[in-house]
Amino acid sequence: MVLYEVQAGGCLQGQLSVPGDKSISHRALLLGAIANGTSSVSGLLQGEDVRATAEVLRQLGVDIEYAGDVTRIHGVGLHGLQRPAGPLDLGNSGTAVRLLMGLLAAQSFASTLVGDTSLSRRPMGRVVEPLQRMGASITMSEGDTLPVDIAPVVGLHGARHDLSIASAQVKSALLLAGLFAKGRTAVHEPAQTRDHTERMLGGFGYPVITDGGWVAVDGGGALRGRDVSVPGDLSSAAFFLVGTSITPQSRIVLPSVGLNPTRSGVISVLREMGASITVANERVDAGEPVADLEVRHAPLHGVAIGKRQVALTIDELPILAIAAACAHGTTVVAGAEELRVKESDRIAATVSGLRALGVTVEERRDGMVIEGGGGLDGGTIDSYGDHRIAMAFAIAGLAARESITVRDCANVATSFPDFPELARRAGLRITVRDVE
Repeated sequence: MVLYEVQAGGCLQGQLSVPGDKSISHRALLLGAIANGTSSVSGLLQGEDVRATAEVLRQLGVDIEYAGDVTRIHGVGLHGLQRPAGPLDLGNSGTAVRLLMGLLAAQSFASTLVGDTSLSRRPMGRVVEPLQRMGASITMSEGDTLPVDIAPVVGLHGARHDLSIASAQVKSALLLAGLFAKGRTAVHEPAQTRDHTERMLGGFGYPVITDGGWVAVDGGGALRGRDVSVPGDLSSAAFFLVGTSITPQSRIVLPSVGLNPTRSGVISVLREMGASITVANERVDAGEPVADLEVRHAPLHGVAIGKRQVALTIDELPILAIAAACAHGTTVVAGAEELRVKESDRIAATVSGLRALGVTVEERRDGMVIEGGGGLDGGTIDSYGDHRIAMAFAIAGLAARESITVRDCANVATSFPDFPELARRAGLRITVRDVE
């Protein structure tokens, strides 16, 4: 059991480089693996989730080398993956396991995808069922969870998928399967989600068609290896954006952070709450918008976060809940049912944590109502093994009246392995303890 013990108070100061974007890192590895030629990726996230993806690709016959900050992927082409010797273990990575379903659904060999206890509770039917409509032969465990067994097929056929739930992971899995399918595969979502897969496919030379809210690919093409620079992860930066905003005398600069418009909702929401965030040195790197961020302390007020904003802030909602608890007035989060099926039930985990700190909060089926302005008490928080819950409530220590202990924090290593060290260097009074 890994605990975070955070002393109350302090402030954040200085310049911090957050780790590489996790979503882009996964996709760089996967697309590099099925490209023709070698791809060199700089700034790849070195968290456990991304390393699990790299290890699985090695088991599928892809040569991956690490040379300092550069990762070289020797692509095998669309049809060069090899049958693995055993089950493919994705650890805690929901992104990797779902995207790999799309890649493996069309292969001429069998494969089995497994994960840790947390990942094995997460729903896979939302990916499996549309892949089955394309001709994939996939079976799930009882409850539509891992392990997932994928049988070899002669080929897939393109299809139109009008999704009822907005999910970048489902969309990406279907587009990746579409690379191998006969004909066109098209996907429509009820709300826009992150578009890293579409951007990166184009960067690797594979045409992507967009038309009236639909995104599509035609099967039978090829990807070309290329150089990719992974920007800083905005989801990781969000902890410092909020921590600085809620703490007097704080000022932080975060260089080279990815500002993809399908991900930057956290900045829009924080600015609507009154946050002082400056965007500078904007540029485009490998198809992804990148900029330097400067944030200063500012008084915040409550806002309404609706379904459209939820789709653009889904990973940042736990830390935005901390901002809401420190803001004046009421914040309402609605249309966030997807939080129920993340690494934890993030609605229940966030509500439980806020109540432990003395915050008045109402849990709803699709979100929560947070009454801000009363300050935060100290207390003990259960993160339920969820990295984003753990980091959010560690940051809450900056605004608390007494110390906060956060339990079950080992999974922070999946996305932000250096979080305690970086946060401590910035001014968070955090200690990491291993206990039995």
